[in-house]
Amino acid sequence: MDKIAITTNISLPMPVVLIGTQAGGKPNFMPAGWCTRANATPPMIACGINKVHHTAQGISECRTFSVNIPPVSLMEKTDYCGLVSGDTVDKSGIFSVCYGKLGTAPMIRECPVTMECMLVTAIELPTNILFIGEITGAYADPAVVRKGCADVSAIDPLILTMPDNTYRTLGKVAGKAWNAGLALKRRGDSGVS
Repeated sequence: MDKIAITTNISLPMPVVLIGTQAGGKPNFMPAGWCTRANATPPMIACGINKVHHTAQGISECRTFSVNIPPVSLMEKTDYCGLVSGDTVDKSGIFSVCYGKLGTAPMIRECPVTMECMLVTAIELPTNILFIGEITGAYADPAVVRKGCADVSAIDPLILTMPDNTYRTLGKVAGKAWNAGLALKRRGDSGVS
């Protein structure tokens, strides 16, 4: 093998989101990079959060949470929310808070895309809890909507890489998914020799 061993903490680019929940009777927000779609119908999202975080306790108690996509312009406030704990600092005034139809999942008005979620299940892992929530409502600023969907370029989301712990921005478009390999499919050529 011509590869060398590296850290198992692989540096996969991850979107940075702000997870919102009621904790200690107040809206609380924390940044998270370990968040991804988990199911198509009904739409679900999975977020891995360390067990010791105030947010994990809030989600477990309230059984609702929000996923807010901050733009690069909110990097300072987003990072701050990860530097302080809602257990000791009231983060409810950092952003303008709004609620959707659930009424219990605080969302951030300044984020161009927000989702409110009902907890479906929580899977305990050694250090984290994987919270899986059904997205019961998704909301976007009209300025980022194209053909009824949120346009990721207009959102200008933060991207996190680890283990270098660096915020990045989106790069250029490389191609269209479910399209870039069509020529190989038509030829019946998998590229395997």
